[in-house]
Amino acid sequence: MRAEIIAVGSEMLTPFRQDTNSLYLTEQLNTLGVVVRFKTVVGDRRPDLIGAIVTALSRVDVVILMGGLGPTEDDLTREAVGDALGIALHRDATQVAALHARAASWRIPMPQNNLKQADLLEGAVLLQNPMGSAPGQWLDTVYNTYRKVVVLVPGPPHECKPLFDAEVMPRLREVAPPRAIATRTLKAAMIPESQADKILAPIYSTYTDVETTILAHAGDLQLTLQCTKPTLAAAEERVDELAGRMEEALEEWLYSSDGDTLEQIVLYYLGLRQATLAVAESCTGGLISERITGVPGSSRSFLGGAVVYSDALKMAFAGVPADLIAQHGAVSEEVARALANGIRLRTGATIGLAVTGIAGPSGGTEEKPVGLVCFAVSDAQKTDSMHRTFRGDRKRIREWASQQALDLVRRRLM
Repeated sequence: MRAEIIAVGSEMLTPFRQDTNSLYLTEQLNTLGVVVRFKTVVGDRRPDLIGAIVTALSRVDVVILMGGLGPTEDDLTREAVGDALGIALHRDATQVAALHARAASWRIPMPQNNLKQADLLEGAVLLQNPMGSAPGQWLDTVYNTYRKVVVLVPGPPHECKPLFDAEVMPRLREVAPPRAIATRTLKAAMIPESQADKILAPIYSTYTDVETTILAHAGDLQLTLQCTKPTLAAAEERVDELAGRMEEALEEWLYSSDGDTLEQIVLYYLGLRQATLAVAESCTGGLISERITGVPGSSRSFLGGAVVYSDALKMAFAGVPADLIAQHGAVSEEVARALANGIRLRTGATIGLAVTGIAGPSGGTEEKPVGLVCFAVSDAQKTDSMHRTFRGDRKRIREWASQQALDLVRRRLM
């Protein structure tokens, strides 16, 4: 069964608001084996709404509209669905009484425009909304000879989610054919997306019943495998088979087979080896520490460190010799090695990690361009260093640098 979620509201077409309900609804639908094929955001213009609904009806079995059920002139979802399906609205007497009772309980006059929230599509079932005045609607209908389910739910998340759970999910269970969706998420670090696809495409392209999605961002590659079958066991068997082959092909690039973050994996390896980590960060400005400490329980393995942005703090907090900075510059593998070794000794950590670079947009030279970042990892046996040059703006360079740094620690611990 295929679904489309339509988020209604002109505010979501501005830079200031975004749809978040659809993430929750997708998760719930997937538990029933309902696959979300499309998500649409449409403003509060009746012709646009009608067009979006007609398009959705032409390509999916279930259309879920969120928002546009309020009492104001721009709340047009009910009317637009009626226009798209060619059915009328009628004012539901029971809901009118409920609206009057609600106003009386609040000891306020009943605004006449609120009665609009009692308008029900012909043939629809009213879905009670205990968190607000706008009820939802469930319509099981026929469109161009095909059975369609159209669902209207309120937009505010604190109303949408409980109504969807209590009123929509039980009804979907009755109409959705018995299907199950199995999903696996593999993650790899610092492998270019094109290189990964060159390795993996010959594998996943042979699994036509498994949908493979690749998402790359700042050195993090996420591969999502999804399969729909009549039973969960059958779906999981196919996903697991493909995942196993992809894991083998990715080799050392792979860091997670079940969606864990890189920082979670680093902390897992640290705990496994009863090791501790300290960091000395320059251009990343604490981003590495923030990622690590965002994981609950990180204090068992992460001691802390220092943001050594200035040369003076590199010397004071990590013991980097002044002549080393003068000779090689603050952005150099030599200084990165001294930072990693120095922060390890100062904190008593098993492993020291250091990052120093030029995040831009200024400060680069022909010899050391913007995006150049030097890394080092140190333990009692050895100190390794490397450098990379990343493209992008300041934020992206810092994100790439934090990913590379954590991956270096992961590889050392492996």
